[in-house]
Amino acid sequence: MSEKILIVDDEKEIADLVEVYLTNEGYEVFKFYNGADALSCTEKENLSLAILDVMLPDTDGFALCQKIRENHLFPIIMLTAKVEDMDKIKGLMLGADDYVTKPFNPLELVARVKTQLRRYTRYNQTEDGIYEELDVRGLYISNKSHKCTLNGRELTLTPMEFDILWYLCCNKGRVVSSEELFENVWKEAYLDNNNTVMAHIARLREKMQEPARKPKYIKTVWGVGYTIED
Repeated sequence: MSEKILIVDDEKEIADLVEVYLTNEGYEVFKFYNGADALSCTEKENLSLAILDVMLPDTDGFALCQKIRENHLFPIIMLTAKVEDMDKIKGLMLGADDYVTKPFNPLELVARVKTQLRRYTRYNQTEDGIYEELDVRGLYISNKSHKCTLNGRELTLTPMEFDILWYLCCNKGRVVSSEELFENVWKEAYLDNNNTVMAHIARLREKMQEPARKPKYIKTVWGVGYTIED
């Protein structure tokens, strides 16, 4: 069964172009030009990924992303014509996994879709395998079940958030630079002005109910990176 992808963009030419490229890759595409119809689709279909434009006629992609994240963990890629870092950070803080700035190369978008789907598929695998788990002072994380609890309370993490936390826990006691974390989790080259890691760390802390100034678990070593102490 082909994976189902939601496209939401009020620019018909862009939505149609993305649909052609994804359909040619074998994906089943659900295409909408407004947020209301798209949100309704998320409740009717078992989607694998969503591509959301920021500017929509009845809402904006940020609000739609936030609404989707209330009930779903599938990857979300934001399409934005804006290049300001704060817009990118806002999307990531609301639960997006990645963003692509317009104008974009459709082949690049397809590549990002495939990357996110590989992560999501692995995250949802239930086959028996090597049992790997870590417990760091009450933070329990299992790489087999992809479950994570903090002092007995289950954390609802996206596949990207899980991979970040798993990598930090595997390297507990060591400071992991933003560059290392990005290149090992995103599998892409890191750019000096990339705020993606910072936004995801902030969202993880929020879910863990960690104070940003004095976190107990994910600590910032200014100018170096992040660490989870042993």
